[in-house]
Amino acid sequence: MLKIHNSLSRQKEQFTPIDPGRVRMYVCGMTVYDYCHLGHARVMVVFDMVARWLRASDYQVTYVRNITDIDDKIIKRAQENGETIRALTDRFIAAMHEDADALGVLRPDHEPRATEFVQPMQKLIGNLVNNGLAYKAGNQDMCYAVRKFEGYGKLSGKSLDELRAGERVEVAGGKQDPLDFVLWKHARADEPAEVKWDSPWGPGRPGWHIECSAMSSELLGEHFDIHGGGADLQFPHHENEIAQSEGAHQCSFVNYWMHNGFVRVDDEKMSKSLGNFFTIRDVLKEYAPEVVRFFILRAHYRSPLNYSDAHLVDARHALSRLYTALRNVEPVPGFTLDWSQPAAARFKMAMDDDFNTAEAIAVLFDLANEVNRNRSPEAAAQLKALGGVLGLLEQVPQAFLQGGAEAADDDSAAIEARIAARIEAKKAKNFAEADRIRAELLAEGIALEDSPQGTIWRRA
Repeated sequence: MLKIHNSLSRQKEQFTPIDPGRVRMYVCGMTVYDYCHLGHARVMVVFDMVARWLRASDYQVTYVRNITDIDDKIIKRAQENGETIRALTDRFIAAMHEDADALGVLRPDHEPRATEFVQPMQKLIGNLVNNGLAYKAGNQDMCYAVRKFEGYGKLSGKSLDELRAGERVEVAGGKQDPLDFVLWKHARADEPAEVKWDSPWGPGRPGWHIECSAMSSELLGEHFDIHGGGADLQFPHHENEIAQSEGAHQCSFVNYWMHNGFVRVDDEKMSKSLGNFFTIRDVLKEYAPEVVRFFILRAHYRSPLNYSDAHLVDARHALSRLYTALRNVEPVPGFTLDWSQPAAARFKMAMDDDFNTAEAIAVLFDLANEVNRNRSPEAAAQLKALGGVLGLLEQVPQAFLQGGAEAADDDSAAIEARIAARIEAKKAKNFAEADRIRAELLAEGIALEDSPQGTIWRRA
């Protein structure tokens, strides 16, 4: 039985969907004004894994991941570039899809853009006005009256007096309380026409928090199963979503809240403000996409993920061990997973324990050891099938072992020529030359394996 660590209750809970056999899940996606970084990669890969496991567990899943395509940073970047907001956001949405596709992230069932849901946002704000939870501030912005919502702070676990306005919450003039946040931003004269919508409160645009409340309720209903995102969104964004949604609809919003841990660099949170962030595409210039996916899934989703070249190199070597086992033993064809089989049962137990991919991947290594020890096609098939549940081990083994981002300039013909020269040196009993070639290739990251079938090479 699946258990999920619920950020709201701060404990693992048995997962019981609202509708038997059906799961509705919403995840906060990207603000598209720049290329995605490794923090975004972790969100995409983690919740792709969650959706894959729910489906492997025979749930019918509706997965929504939004796109924020209207935001102060987007407006500023478009003005700096001298382009329309639509041109900017379209370009970075396409780049986001390229990055996600490379990492083996399946597209969500729905990927709504905020600008397509302005009317539902206005309707939700109207409900808040009618329920006495929203007001017009002195600067004409519509704001949420935080202290009028009983239970504000239940997700972050802090009292109102302990809480402080978050990173994106402007302390605008005329607010009743510093914690109050903007629902609808009054139009400014210096903003382009494409970010101004008519509304009952005057022309303007939606605040950041309101978009997720509106899009999730439109696509999943007012009460749904799982809401996910990065740990940095827990407060204020997700706290504000709860206040908006429950304040407007007068019912429970989400049953299970999930938050993945931060990506850290040298024990500091990776962020643009610290200048220590890495874009996905920059990392993929050095490491194969599946290596990056494996690196992310090797850690439990709630734990910090420490980025370094050493950790990526270690992930590449570890993943190569799994592929080497599959290269040496052909999996039995037509294999179907049997979850009662010991290794599969262990894998399932790990994944049902709050999506413990670290333990599930340990099962993969045990299977690889069995493949290497017993040369079992059945064990190889099980290894490949269980890896596939996580979006791993889906390449041709030799292609992975000889490829990767490091092989962008295909040098396989030159490598084969040097291997042939080594074979000729060995035939001539010139073992010093043969050893020299092997050492030279290894220094270049090419490992040779001699077998009865000949010499096989892989990238070390």
